[in-house]
Amino acid sequence: MIPAGARAQAQEPFSVRGSLGRSHSGGKLEIVQPVIVVHGGGAGSISKERSERVRHGVTKAALLGYHILKDGGSAVDAVEGAVVALEDDPEFNAGHGSVLNEDGQIEMDASIMDGKSLNSGAVSSIKSIANPIKVARLVMEKTNHSFLTDRGATCFAKSMGIPIIPCEKLVTERNVKRLKKEKAEKSACMTEADKNTGTVGAVALDKHGNLAYATSTGGIINKMVGRVGDSPCVGSGGYADNDIGAVSTTGHGESIIKVNLARLAIFHLQQGKKPQEAADAALCYMKTRVKGLGGIIVVDKSGEWAARWTSVSMPWASAKDDKLQFGIVPGMVHITDIGKNKSPNPCI
Repeated sequence: MIPAGARAQAQEPFSVRGSLGRSHSGGKLEIVQPVIVVHGGGAGSISKERSERVRHGVTKAALLGYHILKDGGSAVDAVEGAVVALEDDPEFNAGHGSVLNEDGQIEMDASIMDGKSLNSGAVSSIKSIANPIKVARLVMEKTNHSFLTDRGATCFAKSMGIPIIPCEKLVTERNVKRLKKEKAEKSACMTEADKNTGTVGAVALDKHGNLAYATSTGGIINKMVGRVGDSPCVGSGGYADNDIGAVSTTGHGESIIKVNLARLAIFHLQQGKKPQEAADAALCYMKTRVKGLGGIIVVDKSGEWAARWTSVSMPWASAKDDKLQFGIVPGMVHITDIGKNKSPNPCI
């Protein structure tokens, strides 16, 4: 099903927009309707077989986050929970599905931000941790800092009781094969943007009007040891401000950093653009200015949202008003009722 007014062509920014989340009755502001949007990373073509697994992953993450919101949880709780679910799914380039660097190792980046306080937490080049987004949140809430990296981030995680696991536990056979293929081809005709396999992220608005974002990634296949992309960089990989909106990005990290993509989208929201317009403007600037492709999920302070991308595909899902929407490629949008007594599984 495609909602009225939704129209797209391949390679052009595509979205589904959500309706307003605030309403007035008798002059009083009612409780905001919670909303969550997640993405599984901007990518190239996804096979039919894998698309089913990817669709299951993003819808599962969106539903998990939505139930947290419906149960009274905060926006920060919801985005963390959704991203943890994606980090635990080997289909996505984060956590257990992270791609390998040139030494065959996993180095992960993540960040999270609370739109109420503007506090944020981030980690980069972290190893031996199944869920980097949990460590990023601890950095935000348990330290006076905003960003920890590599060994320091791992030591901090251990001190907070986060399990340290053998690095090989996070390495999948699929990613070992991908690295070998990449090295064999020597990237002769591949750009850095081509090698990017995406990021995972979530944005949410809770019933109290608080916004948050979370973004996590394994980076780029065959990257240099120590390379850090946009995902842990507040303003590039994401941004959240209760007065404006929340954004999580995906795509070629170096391009995203050059234009500060998340903050650029927030700026357009601040100037009065709707989420779809703001995302389009930011993505268009990145594409025309630095030839970068990517995607954005965004929700504004009223609860209106959009999922937009210029890459070939971007798995995404949203939940609001007991409706689950999800898609992967332009023009393919599915809507499922997840209200009371309804099946929460969109694949049934």
